[in-house]
Amino acid sequence: MPTDDSSGIHCRLDELLVARGMTLTELSKHVGVSLVNLSVLKNDRARAIRFSTLTAICEVLECQVGDLLVTARH
Repeated sequence: MPTDDSSGIHCRLDELLVARGMTLTELSKHVGVSLVNLSVLKNDRARAIRFSTLTAICEVLECQVGDLLVTARH
């Protein structure tokens, strides 16, 4: 069994926040998700994400799921 936890999915949250001039703390307040959980997502360490969380992030950042989550390039 591989020890690598990589799902092959990259979260572009950091890039989208920079492009919108928003901090992770601000996003956390807008979507009602803890700063720690958003940080886990931002750093590609999340194993799962609720559709409600994904929807809320996309609404606040005015993006589509495909803008946020992309296939990781190796």
